Amino acid sequence: MRVEAKEAGVIGLARRARIAARQLANLSNNVRREALLRAADALIQHQELLLAANRFDCDAAKIQVADGSMTPSLLARLRTSEPGIEQMATQMRQVANLPDPLGRILSENNLAEGLRLQKVSCPLGVIGIVFESRPDVIPQVIALTLKSGNAVILKGGVEAARTNEALISTLRNCLAKFPDIPNDAFNLLHTREDVSEMLSLTDQIDLIIPRGSKEFVRYVAENSKVPVLGHGEGVCHVYIDVEADLTKAYDVAFDSKVQYPAACNAAETLVVHAGIARRFLPEMIRRFKSAGVDIRGCPLTISAVQDESIVPATENDWATEYSDLRISIRVVESLDDAINHINRYGSKHTESIITEDAEAAERFMENIDAAGVYHNVSTRFADGYRYGLGAELGISTAKLHARGPVGLEGLTTYKYKLRGDGHTVANFKPGISNLSS
Repeated sequence: MRVEAKEAGVIGLARRARIAARQLANLSNNVRREALLRAADALIQHQELLLAANRFDCDAAKIQVADGSMTPSLLARLRTSEPGIEQMATQMRQVANLPDPLGRILSENNLAEGLRLQKVSCPLGVIGIVFESRPDVIPQVIALTLKSGNAVILKGGVEAARTNEALISTLRNCLAKFPDIPNDAFNLLHTREDVSEMLSLTDQIDLIIPRGSKEFVRYVAENSKVPVLGHGEGVCHVYIDVEADLTKAYDVAFDSKVQYPAACNAAETLVVHAGIARRFLPEMIRRFKSAGVDIRGCPLTISAVQDESIVPATENDWATEYSDLRISIRVVESLDDAINHINRYGSKHTESIITEDAEAAERFMENIDAAGVYHNVSTRFADGYRYGLGAELGISTAKLHARGPVGLEGLTTYKYKLRGDGHTVANFKPGISNLSS
């Protein structure tokens, strides 16, 4: 029996992924669910191997941070732990147990007697994921793409090479025990040249999702012929209104900045109403400093706290994603000034208002242009896992196809299914009832 040789290169891999995607789309939800539950168990069973690989990557990364060739925030995103592995497994289980996103009837209509039109959800096909650091991206991606019936091609950063290989190997070995899940459904690229080729494969790949720095996402968007879904940066704000409850304001602002400053949903600018600034800022700044946060402030901020250690903020600060223990503070005269500042400098990611004035909160949430607008809530809630999506492929600040955390729904599209009985257009008049009374 003759065995056909596999086509080499990224294009060969992508064509096989396209075939695999068609097979995945026909799997039952029970098979997809059981496979993901087993994969989650495999992560826990092999956590020592995964952590050893991650320690190797982190040790190499520490050298790069020391010589200035890598940022501390990138190292923070690279590092994982036993709780981190448990979190990966938990996310896979949550995705496994979500309702089936495929085959949902989104709308239906009788166009004529015996002529039925349905709009039905279906997979996108083949997804390309290009990401930096963050090894937890891999189990999230595998969970979401398998559950939604999509094949995936991944390319991680070299800083996480050992960890990524260990994760992919663990998950593929587990999923190989399910004969209906094709091996070509999950693929890992290794070089920058591979990425360049992937970005040109418009016939084989349906969507590219980049995850990483602003410069990285911009590079992918500018060099891809395949549609790109992603966000360039996370310049998020917390606005403290004149009617804020100070206890809530201190807690939410602190959590938004300090809980995980390397995340794209961490607050980068604190906007404060002038009517509350002198009461609020001294204690808020004290709390920030106790956590090692570097403060940049506008002249009114510096005047309100009389603290010479605060660095005067520049125009560039208002538009900067620090991804670190640094925050800029702007005092404004009104709610409208706060909205204008945020819409000018924000990245349309996530913005929060702290206030007990329901009308002010509603004005803020209606007039801020962002994927997530919050009232009395930390910006760190902008996450697919916390939204109940199980996991996410990233947060989109675009307005087409998907916006905010991209979960299962963002990996599906729809098709129209029209069923009839020999109907022809010649006998059909649009806009006129074709149904018998």
